[in-house]
Amino acid sequence: MLFENIGAKLTSRLKRFGADMSLLIVAIVWGSTFLIVQDATKQTPVYTFLFWRFLLAAVLMGLFSIKRLLMIDKKTIFAGSVLGGFLFLGYAFQTFALVYAYSSTVGFITGLNVVIIPFVLFIIFRQKVSFFSCAGALTAALGLYFLSANADISMGKGEFYASLCALMFSFQIVFTGFYTKKCDTYLLVFVQFVAVTLFCFFGIFALNDPLLPPKFDSLFIKAVIITSVFATVFAFFVQTAMQRFTSSTKTAIIFTCEPIAAGVVGYFFANEILTFVQLFGAALIIIGMLTAEIGKYALMKLKTLFCR
Repeated sequence: MLFENIGAKLTSRLKRFGADMSLLIVAIVWGSTFLIVQDATKQTPVYTFLFWRFLLAAVLMGLFSIKRLLMIDKKTIFAGSVLGGFLFLGYAFQTFALVYAYSSTVGFITGLNVVIIPFVLFIIFRQKVSFFSCAGALTAALGLYFLSANADISMGKGEFYASLCALMFSFQIVFTGFYTKKCDTYLLVFVQFVAVTLFCFFGIFALNDPLLPPKFDSLFIKAVIITSVFATVFAFFVQTAMQRFTSSTKTAIIFTCEPIAAGVVGYFFANEILTFVQLFGAALIIIGMLTAEIGKYALMKLKTLFCR
């Protein structure tokens, strides 16, 4: 019985560690594709680009889920639509925020979902968050501030939209953790992609944007394929599958590594400069992630060491 309990605890820890490492890969993928998305959206309206990105992702995910499509039910359609709605609104508010505020400011406020999530978990699900998760979240948020080159924060229209964006992404992460334990992962991701595609379609007409990209060139095609396959199908499937084994707060902390990956790619491929302050911010994000991941274990080890 003792060995069974030890084995169960070890298996659970390995699952959590594997889930966290998988989510870290997702953050790196998102950060690595930032540059190509930035280039593509310079010539293509954001909602037009997102429509084609999520349309291709929905088709691919539908093919992967083809044997399960007959199992789809109202619960999954509702859950996927909710997640898709939060995801679309996050992108929508972020787009409007960028019109009125600096990208560094928007990036910092968006990343503050790492601090918002513990409150969302408590208010909606009455779920308490551990001390080390909260400490890690605050440390990562401070790191985001330095990484975004000391973003100039005031409360104008752009900052307000960015705050709503952070809230929507917080809801997306929290409710993914909730629904992934109740629905089939493949179908949940598929419905989410279909929902975002439809919302983007309506958004295009609401803003009088073109449905077809102004330039159907290699840059657009490459950007859509790369972001659809890696930053959408792979990333959101892994997020949905792995949040079964880890917490929403940890997920958000790990996702703060996205701007680190974006900065590294920009440094090596776009000749962008990383200042000492930004490197300090990146270090704080990593410290925050480690605090949430191994803080409790490290404290127990220290207590054992000093009690000898």
